[in-house]
Amino acid sequence: YRRTGGILFRQLVRHQSTDSSLILEKSINRVQLLGRVGQDPVMRQVEGRNPVTIFSMATNEMWRSGEVENSPADVSQKTTWHRVSIFKPGLRDVAYQYVKKGSRVLVEGKLDYGEYVDKNNVRRQATTIIADNIIFLSDNLRGRDQ
Repeated sequence: YRRTGGILFRQLVRHQSTDSSLILEKSINRVQLLGRVGQDPVMRQVEGRNPVTIFSMATNEMWRSGEVENSPADVSQKTTWHRVSIFKPGLRDVAYQYVKKGSRVLVEGKLDYGEYVDKNNVRRQATTIIADNIIFLSDNLRGRDQ
């Protein structure tokens, strides 16, 4: 039973193509962020490409730095800013219309690393969350045209 189960498991997570030297293994690139939106979304379109909705969001990490348990002076906080991009057509439009600065959202997606050239012609690294799901947690959502 164990041996058969192990073979079956390997078949589920690994697919061997007709080329015996190429083995495709399952991997995971999954991110969840819960935080607040730092700016109203913008929609951009580069010539020849589909539009993308972009916004920033902040997550906060808090920890105690001292030994005294209930002392607020010993609590430290770090804010991390994330760039969120949405290419998925329906979600891209909903996010553009309803996400706004200060909204509390849960974003699910994958990490993407890339490069771009800034306005001073300097090559820069960029880390982006490519969102495929957004859960709105704020009660005060309003559309852009309201």
